[in-house]
Amino acid sequence: MKVYRTSAGTVAEIEGDHYSLDRVAWSGLLASSDPAAVVRRAVAALPEGSERAQPTREEILAPIDRQEVWAAGVTYLRSRTARMEESQMAGGGTFYDRVYEAERPELFFKSTAMRVVGPGREVRIRSDSSWNVPEPELGLVINPQQKIVGYTIGNDMSSRDIEGENPLYLPQAKCYDGACALGPGVLLAEGPLPGHTEIELEIRRGGGEAFRGTTNLSQMKRSPDELVSYLFRETSFPYGCILLTGTGVIPPDSFTLLSGDEIRITIAPIGTLVNRVA
Repeated sequence: MKVYRTSAGTVAEIEGDHYSLDRVAWSGLLASSDPAAVVRRAVAALPEGSERAQPTREEILAPIDRQEVWAAGVTYLRSRTARMEESQMAGGGTFYDRVYEAERPELFFKSTAMRVVGPGREVRIRSDSSWNVPEPELGLVINPQQKIVGYTIGNDMSSRDIEGENPLYLPQAKCYDGACALGPGVLLAEGPLPGHTEIELEIRRGGGEAFRGTTNLSQMKRSPDELVSYLFRETSFPYGCILLTGTGVIPPDSFTLLSGDEIRITIAPIGTLVNRVA
């Protein structure tokens, strides 16, 4: 079961059929203890024959309204290696090795809802950066009671040269207008996603493929529940939150995004998030 936040309100997808749930507010749905049950009740109350057309890309909005977006770093070995390499000259390389092996994960604030773009919208690269990459990530949708209630796809846009210059520049490398994309919708949780679930990144440029890479969830060093438990220590989320779980797919050091590039991130059970670089 999937749900979409659209310009016409909440839309549910159940076994290929789509239903408009005008009375189901997005923030209330994600904050509930069992969003899937809320959707089932709402669909059961609809008149017979209430199916609607699949929402168009233009209708679909980012699956966030009052939530915050946080992110976990260095949860994949590939990410640790890349972070160490980019910051070695600044003397910060060992920081990432330490956090990868440490008990406490790296967690940082990524975005407010107003800076998040949805599917089909443009992500941005900083004008004061010369080395920029997308980071394809599984997003955990978490309710205020610390329960993972769904999954979405996230693009944690990153300025690698800024972060590599000094690890303390992380907020500038990660947090700016158009630096986070989410979507296309939320797969409501019926249990953990299996470890063989793949995350695929494709970057297209000028009609051709500029980069492609894949990883799977079994490559994560930390479990989703572990990351959530640390995020909720001493921090409350009255409307819930979305936690990006890190990336295991990073283009080579010679690659940087350019204006006009198309970024496609696929996690098959959820869908494909497509954004163009402004």
